[in-house]
Amino acid sequence: MLKRTKLFATLLGLSLMAAPAMHTQAELPDPDGKPADMTKPVQVFIVMGQSNTLEMGNVSGDKDGALEKAVKDEGLYPFLVDDSGNWTTRKDVRNVSVMQKRGPSIYRNEWLSVIDEKNGKPKKKIGIEIGIGNVLGEAIDAPVMILKSSIGNRSLGWDILPPGSERFEFEDVDKKTKETKTYVYPAYKDEVRHSRWEKGNVPEPPTHGWYAGLQYDADVKNAKDILADFDKYYPGANGYEIAGFIWWQGDKDRYDAGHASRYGKNLVTLINALRKDFDAPDAKFVCATLGQTSKEDASGNEKKIFEGMFSLLENSELKDDVAVVYGYPLTTPAGASNGHYGGSAKTYLNVGMGLGAAMADLVKDEK
Repeated sequence: MLKRTKLFATLLGLSLMAAPAMHTQAELPDPDGKPADMTKPVQVFIVMGQSNTLEMGNVSGDKDGALEKAVKDEGLYPFLVDDSGNWTTRKDVRNVSVMQKRGPSIYRNEWLSVIDEKNGKPKKKIGIEIGIGNVLGEAIDAPVMILKSSIGNRSLGWDILPPGSERFEFEDVDKKTKETKTYVYPAYKDEVRHSRWEKGNVPEPPTHGWYAGLQYDADVKNAKDILADFDKYYPGANGYEIAGFIWWQGDKDRYDAGHASRYGKNLVTLINALRKDFDAPDAKFVCATLGQTSKEDASGNEKKIFEGMFSLLENSELKDDVAVVYGYPLTTPAGASNGHYGGSAKTYLNVGMGLGAAMADLVKDEK
C-alpha cells in the first residue's frame, strides 16, 4: 500500500533531532492530478485537537510566513504549484472538515488544494491538512481522506476529556490567596460547571448542559456522521479503513497545572478511547509538540505537556503504534501556539508534513 516510503521515514520530526521541513520538501513531487486506485478502501486519517488544527496560516501577502511569499519568492513547497505557477490539486486525497459550534457545520468537503473548491479562488488561510495530505497522498497508493473534527479553545483535561478518565486530586496554588490547596478534577461525563473545584466543596452544577468530555463526544459524533454518509464525502469509494489519528493540541492545558500533570496519561486514555469508538484497534496515533517549546528550554506546565507526549514512546503497549513530532524546529518564523504562530503558513505546512511523514512511517511498518 505504501510507495516511496524511505523518502518519508526521516522526512520530519520523528525524534528530538528533527530537521526543518525545508531540507527535504523538494523531494516531494507535484501531484499528477490523477485519482487513486478506487478498488482499494479509502484510508481515513482523523485529525483532532484545538484551534491550531484549523486553518490559521495566511495564504496571501508578502509577510514572512505567508504562503504566496514562501512559494513564489523563496522557492519553498514546490509541490504546491505546477510549472505555470498555478496551485496544484490532489485528486487522490479528500479534505473534509467539520466543527461543532451550536451544531455541526461542514467546513470543507473537497479535493486537497490551496484552492477553495466552492469559488475557485485561493483560500485565505490553510492548515496542517495541506502538509499531511500531500505527504500521505504520495506515500499511499490507496485513496486518502483527511477528516478533521475539531474546534478551538479546548483542553484535553476538560473539554475533550476522553471516556475512561477518572477523578483525581491535585495540589495547586490559589492564584488569589497564594495558598496551596487540594483540587478535585472531574471524571469523564461529570456534570460540573468548572474544570476543577476545591476538595471538600460541592461542585457547581453545569450550565447549558455542559459536562467533562462533551467536546470529545461531539467531535467523535461529527466524524462518525461523515463516515456514515461516506459516498457524499468520497465519491466512488470502495469502503474505508480508519488508518490513524492525528493530534495537535496542548495550548489550553498549559494554563492548568493539573491538566498539564496528567497530559501523558490523558493521551493514553484518548488513544484507547478513539480506537474503541471508531472500531479501529490497530489505528496509529501521531501528535506534535507545541511549536514554541524546545527540549532545552521547556519548563513548568509546557515541560509537563512536552514530557507527557514523549512518554508515549516509552509505553510498552503503544510505542510501536505512536510517533511524536518535535514542533519547535518546524516553527518559522518564531511564534507561539496561543497566537497561532503569527499566522505563518510555513509553520502549518512544516508541522503538517511532519505529522504526515510520521504517520506514513507507522503505516509502512504495519504493512
